[in-house]
Amino acid sequence: MPQPANQNRRLVTPIPGPRSQALRAREDEHLAPGAQGYALMAGVVVDHAEGTQITDVDGNQLLDFIGGIAVGALGHSHPTWVEAIQKQAARAAVGSLTSEARVELFERFARHAPANGVHRLQMYSGGAEAVESALRLAKSYTGKYEFVSCWGGFHGKTMGALSLMGSTFKDKLGPMVPGSHQVPYADCYRCPVGASYPSCGIACAEVARKYVKVATAGEVAGIIVEPMQGTAGNIVPPREFLPAMKSIADEVGALFIADEMITGLGRTGTWWGIHHTGVIPDIVTIGKAVGGGFPLSALATTDAIAAAKPWSNASGSSSSYGGNPLAAAAGAASLRILEDEGLVDNSRRVGEVMLHELEPWVDRYPFVGTVRGAGMFLAIELVSDKVGKTPLPRKVTERIFTECVRRGLLTMSYSASFRIQPPLTTDEATARNGLAILREVFDLVDREGWWKP
Repeated sequence: MPQPANQNRRLVTPIPGPRSQALRAREDEHLAPGAQGYALMAGVVVDHAEGTQITDVDGNQLLDFIGGIAVGALGHSHPTWVEAIQKQAARAAVGSLTSEARVELFERFARHAPANGVHRLQMYSGGAEAVESALRLAKSYTGKYEFVSCWGGFHGKTMGALSLMGSTFKDKLGPMVPGSHQVPYADCYRCPVGASYPSCGIACAEVARKYVKVATAGEVAGIIVEPMQGTAGNIVPPREFLPAMKSIADEVGALFIADEMITGLGRTGTWWGIHHTGVIPDIVTIGKAVGGGFPLSALATTDAIAAAKPWSNASGSSSSYGGNPLAAAAGAASLRILEDEGLVDNSRRVGEVMLHELEPWVDRYPFVGTVRGAGMFLAIELVSDKVGKTPLPRKVTERIFTECVRRGLLTMSYSASFRIQPPLTTDEATARNGLAILREVFDLVDREGWWKP
């Protein structure tokens, strides 16, 4: 049964309403600092949710273009997924024994494997856990210990993954794991080497090639790259970038690790982000959409690489929660829904509609620097200066976020690199309804001149 179509906002109280405010106040008595910013800023307490729509405890209905930051690919409470979870929970939920659900999950995954032969799975409960396992596997297979990641990259907050983060997020959290290196990523809107595409010849990758050869100790076990960078602002690199990075890995005898936590399973309009380029990875890390909202992640690789020791020793790559019957049921249902409802194609088609509607905003609004995207992986750069590409300050973007929430739209507009990634089940009418609310807010920003320095 597909998710509802043509969903829209419905406001019955100011947002946040009185019940939301009261419950948030009670929670704040015990909640530790550091929870996800958008949830704290919105002030909304969810009562129930369906498809692309959240109903709060005050009866307001909001459109959700955040979706748990790409976790909610199936939309909220997909009935097929809910039924699968309920049935499995009543039968068996925990443990590492084989279950019918896990067999189905593996077989369905193999039908849509990222590349030929990349079918050997190990299951985990969170993205960083899968990335850490990928690092251990690369060490086991190559006998080396260094890793290369990219500027702007985000692979998790555990120590190995954190050491590969390409941003200031890791400030004050050192020392980092030795042998961790970062190189430029092909962000063509803000080119890291000051060039212009396509005349640059993918100069950022050539800088990376030279760095890997002269700045490492010649012990690179793996190069980990997001096919399109999510946390950095839904950056879509030129098609030549990923093959160039794969060639660097091949030159130094390193494994190429594609981090598909966000881009995998239809988000960019193809089953996998790497499918836009034809690159064949050695290891793929998977999360977000794979569980349909249940905490589930995975690592996929080849038979030969998976056999590397000590990673392949009994319990050497396992997790207490990885692949338990309940998680497997959630994952199998998610893949079944993606297949049966054609959600990868829906992502491509509705994403194209959204991008087509957003592109004229570059000329319409003085604070929109560029619009980009692939499938339902979209972004708007909010700037105070189109020539200098100066990002709008946080106090302005947070105000934009608040105005969106007040009007019944949850977005990631709190950042100047504004990501838009609704559920893959979102139909064209619902997508247009959400963009109409966003246009109301942008018209307000333009009219009142918040964007001006």
